[in-house]
Amino acid sequence: MDFTFTEEQQAAVEAAQAVFSGVAPDSVPSPALVPGAVAEDFDRALWHKLARADLLSLVLEPRHGGAGLDLMALCLVLRESAKVLARIPLLETGAAALALRAHGGAELCDDLLPRIGRGELVLTVASNGRTGHDAAPLSVTAHRDGDAWQLDGVQTAVPWGQVADLVLVPARTGDGRTVVALVPRPHDGVSLAEQVSTSGERYAEVRLDSVRIADRDTLSGEGVWERLRDVLATGTCALALGLGLGVLGMTGEYTAKREQFGFPVATFQAVAVQAADRFIDLRAMEATLWQAAWRLTSGAPGALPPSGDVAVAKIWASEGVRRVVQTAQHLHGGFGADTDYALHRYHAWAKQLELSLGPAAAHEEALGTLLAAHPLAS
Repeated sequence: MDFTFTEEQQAAVEAAQAVFSGVAPDSVPSPALVPGAVAEDFDRALWHKLARADLLSLVLEPRHGGAGLDLMALCLVLRESAKVLARIPLLETGAAALALRAHGGAELCDDLLPRIGRGELVLTVASNGRTGHDAAPLSVTAHRDGDAWQLDGVQTAVPWGQVADLVLVPARTGDGRTVVALVPRPHDGVSLAEQVSTSGERYAEVRLDSVRIADRDTLSGEGVWERLRDVLATGTCALALGLGLGVLGMTGEYTAKREQFGFPVATFQAVAVQAADRFIDLRAMEATLWQAAWRLTSGAPGALPPSGDVAVAKIWASEGVRRVVQTAQHLHGGFGADTDYALHRYHAWAKQLELSLGPAAAHEEALGTLLAAHPLAS
C-alpha cells in the first residue's frame, strides 16, 4: 500500500485549510452553559463557502459538477474541519453522496448530486437504530405498496435531522434485505422529536408511520447499507483524528508558555512523556484511518474484509481521542475547564465522537468474529 496523497488530494487539503482558517471554535454558546442546543442550525455561511471552494463536490463525478475524488479526499477535509470544530453536516452529506454515486439510479443522481455540490441540498443518515445499540435496519420495516415502499419504525439520534433536507433511512424488508430510503423532511407520516447531542448540537428522533417512498428514491444494491455504515464510521475516525491534532496543538502551545519554577512546563519530563504518548496515539489513529479508507476506496483484497480494517480504526479512534483530551485537560490544569477557553468544547466533541464510534471492546469482539470466520494463513 502507498499512503502518499495525490496532488488532487493535497489540493483539497489546502483548499479546506484556507476555508477553515477563519472558523472560531467558540462561535456559538458553550454546551456547558446552555440547557438545550447551542444553535438552531448548522453554520450555513461556512457551508456555502465550502460549496464555492468546490469542497462539497469533491466526491461527485465530473458529469455532476464534481472532482471525481473518493473517500480518502472526504476524510482529509473532515480531518481539517474537526481541528476547528466546524459545525457542518459534511460527514453525513458526503457519505450519502458516495452512496448515491455508487447505487443511485441515473435520474435520482442527476437530480440530487449537482444540488449537493452547490450546497443547496443537505443530507443526513439515520444510523443509530431505535436505541443507539441495535442495528439501524432492524428499527424500520419496509413493505411493498404498489410501486413504492411503506416504511414504519423509529430511528434515534439522527445528526442534523431537524435541518436536513433528506434523511437516508435503512430499513429491513420482509425477505431480509436492507434498502436505504431517501426520506424528505417534511413528509407525510414523518414526525421529529428534539434531541441534543453531548456536543450541544440538535439531533432528532425520526418516527415513520406508513411513510411511502417511491422506488426511484431508494437504494437497494448489494451491500449498500454495510458500505454506507463503514464510510460513516471511517469518516468519524477522521473527525476524531482532526480533533486530536487540534487538541495536541493547543496543549503544546499552552505548555510552552506556562511556566513553573521559572521554566516552561513543556520542559518537564512528566509533561513531555504524556504528550509523547498522545502523539503515538494520534499516529496510530492516523495509520489505521488511512488503512480503512484505502481498503474501502480501492477494493484491494486482504486477509480480512474491509470491515476488519474499519473495526481496527474505530478501536484506536474511540480510545485515542478520549486519551488525548483527558491528557490535554490534565496538562492545562484548571484552565482546561474554563468556559472562556475552547478546550472544554473539544472535550465535549471528543466525548460525542467516542459515543458515536462505540466502545472499543465491541469492535474488538467484531474483529474477533471476523478473524474466526477468515482464519489467517500460517
